[in-house]
Amino acid sequence: MSGTAVSRNYDGFVHKKPGFSWQYLLDDGVLGRMKAFNVLFSLLTVSSAALAAESKPLLAVPGKVVFESKLDAVPAAPWKAAKGKWELVGGVWRGSEIPEDNHGAVIRLPNKLQDFVVEYEFKFEGARSTSLSINALKDHMARIMITPASVTIQRDDNDHEGPDKAVVFARFATTLTPGVWHKVRLEMVGDAMVGQVNDLVAWGSSDLFKSTKASPGFTVAGQSVDFRNLTICEASLNPGWEAAKASLPKPGEKVAPVAAPAGKGKGKAKGKKKAA
Repeated sequence: MSGTAVSRNYDGFVHKKPGFSWQYLLDDGVLGRMKAFNVLFSLLTVSSAALAAESKPLLAVPGKVVFESKLDAVPAAPWKAAKGKWELVGGVWRGSEIPEDNHGAVIRLPNKLQDFVVEYEFKFEGARSTSLSINALKDHMARIMITPASVTIQRDDNDHEGPDKAVVFARFATTLTPGVWHKVRLEMVGDAMVGQVNDLVAWGSSDLFKSTKASPGFTVAGQSVDFRNLTICEASLNPGWEAAKASLPKPGEKVAPVAAPAGKGKGKAKGKKKAA
């Protein structure tokens, strides 16, 4: 590699340098490997940033894992299936409503919780809706209600036939493709909750949330919904919650209208609908 070398490298420019040959690097494949390494490094950097953003805490900082399951075995204790059919299909759980029940399929854990984070994945296999439901010690407390066309984060009606009513913090119009896995995350700390399905996120608060939470579980209306990769963790308040909250829609700010159920008449319903 002596003398003055004149060659074109991968960027198309002519380079002259006594005692050095760019052509040597090209022939040896060094620049090609350097370029490939730079591209790979950039992709890894972007992927790491995306993962960091995805796992960034909002309301809650996850702590000790209190329950974890891939949901890859036949549903059994400690789970309690109150309604519907719960089975193992294709290595994951499948929940289906039984029409004769006149009630959505329901399965719950007996756990009592205080501040926590729940994460899992689901996919529609023909059902009308599904939810992640949290109870109070008596009656319902909160849920993330999901249909193929919407995501609703709400405080539940806590007394059925009494004066209390559900409070919708957010309802997003969306498209959740059947047969595709979607991610759900629910955070509850103190008097607040954050619900998330894929990149749709909302929060709300209620004094009811300060009480003990109980019986986390899944519901399914219609046939069917698949579930996998459930984790429940204890949690503590994120010190950056106030800043994180400012980036989210205010409760009630994003409430899309409810689509009218197919085949329903215009008559006014009597009483309050009982949630699963």
